[in-house]
Amino acid sequence: MKTIHTPVLIVGGAGCGLSLAIFLARLGVESWLVERYPTTSPAPKAHFLNQRTMEILREEGLADEIYSLSTPAENMSRVGWYTSLGGTGELDRKTIYVMDAFGGGSLQEAYERDSPVRSANYAQLHLEPLLLKHARTLPAAKLNYHHALQSFTQNDDGVVATILNRDDDTTYEVHARYMIAADGGRTVGPALGIEMDGMERLFDMVTCHFAADVSAYIDDDSPMIRWFINPEKGGSWGSGVMVALGPKHYDRHSEEWLLHFAFQPDDPEQFDAESVVPRLQDLLRLPDLEPRVIRMNNWKVQGVLAREYRRGRIFLAGDAAHRHPPTTGLGLNSAIQDAHNLAWKLAAVLQGKAGEALLETYETERRPVAARNVNWALLTFQNHLVIDAGIGLIPGAPVEVNRQAFRLLFSDTPEGVTRRQRLSEVANTQRMEFQAHDVEIGFHYDSAAIVPDGTPAPVQSPMGDEYIPVTRPGHRLPHAWVYQGANKVSTLDLVGRGRFTLLTGGADTWRDAAAQATQATGTSIAVVSIGPGGDYTDPSGTWAALRGTSATGAVLVRPDGHVGWRAANGEDTGSLAATLAQILQPITQDH
Repeated sequence: MKTIHTPVLIVGGAGCGLSLAIFLARLGVESWLVERYPTTSPAPKAHFLNQRTMEILREEGLADEIYSLSTPAENMSRVGWYTSLGGTGELDRKTIYVMDAFGGGSLQEAYERDSPVRSANYAQLHLEPLLLKHARTLPAAKLNYHHALQSFTQNDDGVVATILNRDDDTTYEVHARYMIAADGGRTVGPALGIEMDGMERLFDMVTCHFAADVSAYIDDDSPMIRWFINPEKGGSWGSGVMVALGPKHYDRHSEEWLLHFAFQPDDPEQFDAESVVPRLQDLLRLPDLEPRVIRMNNWKVQGVLAREYRRGRIFLAGDAAHRHPPTTGLGLNSAIQDAHNLAWKLAAVLQGKAGEALLETYETERRPVAARNVNWALLTFQNHLVIDAGIGLIPGAPVEVNRQAFRLLFSDTPEGVTRRQRLSEVANTQRMEFQAHDVEIGFHYDSAAIVPDGTPAPVQSPMGDEYIPVTRPGHRLPHAWVYQGANKVSTLDLVGRGRFTLLTGGADTWRDAAAQATQATGTSIAVVSIGPGGDYTDPSGTWAALRGTSATGAVLVRPDGHVGWRAANGEDTGSLAATLAQILQPITQDH
């Protein structure tokens, strides 16, 4: 039997697995990726990429291409609720409510202040081929589609896996030092006996990916997501959610669309390509529409979290570790961020720059973030029922009762004004989903690979919308524009790329300290000074206001862009070498 030796075996070639292969390759680490299917998934699945994910993809040089191929900013600046697209009835083609979303409209100033990038809307069926194309340019990423994991064992030295090449029905062995399960939770986690906690089946969902021209029925191109609520269907999740998928146009002229339907788990009515068309026509009030169904996807809404992210030399990432309802779009984003956190740690250990205990901090850091994200997605999913109540819908009431609620909502009467105001106040609570700025970029880590400075964390926004930038250890480095001559760059451009970076005010003593730390640990530190006479200037004073130190202090940023340590002033230069060693050789509970 043929044997392959590799540092890292990645099981799963979707968004998480491909991202991990890319990140590892950029850090000089070879991986062997296996994916049971012949190519990437044709299902739309996730489509929203939040600011933190786009910052990571920008570091890989992929952001500009994604923006050029995906929804323009002006076409994803809002979300809206409607009664239908077509129809001539008294309650048809009504706008129920529209709100700013994803950094658009009234949100633009804050989102642009806090990140050099904007969010993106790019369906996973398009994103994965782009990631695959990019990964194929990296020699260290060994990509094997139509290869399936058959079995595996592990010992103190590594993992031995049997792989089936489904093209020719031959098997071979892979000997890896570490294995990453990015398989959606289908094989590795269950085989290890790692249990998932949470809601296993909240709703059943059907996603219909279809092609149709509906441009005549849309007069506002700004909403990225359109929710349909009408009296007959009984509320948000009994109706449907529609998103433009392009691929050439992302406005009313979009060639393709996805439409989500939700069902109770015990509902006997499940849809295939033939039976879904009448429902789609009925929901949109477009009886003459002849959609071409491209693909149907049946799936269940879950909110579950793995009890463990690591068993020996095997790690879980992405959907193998956590599965979310689609609201707030945290699933794929969390998966890519898992890969980003794990990649630099694997590279440091495999290259002999860090101790094995550093890998323990992957679970310590990422699992609490995933726990919050799962719970947040469950909350925002359920909150759509609150919007139904704001409209005045009564679950189980006769259709005529709910029709009357809509009539009153749209009426030119004092009661209509009151009902619309009530709906506005209730619907605004859904900013937890569509304006989740703090949830998306404000998360932080607490682990043995973070050296705390004793300062308290900022209070997290109860609604997840207000982000407070800080350089407190564990937090993502805040964004600020700085200049090198006429060239404007983000502070995020100065860090990452597989290296530790020390941001200073320009004191030469920090450069000396960094050289000593490099000599002591074998890990180089890039030193970047920002301020008068430094490598970069800060004419607006934004960085000086954010850095959280004096002009003589410093901020040490890990390869993943999170602050590992900061020194209030230049008196702490002697601590740098010991601090770096502490991050790379952390003392964890298990070591």
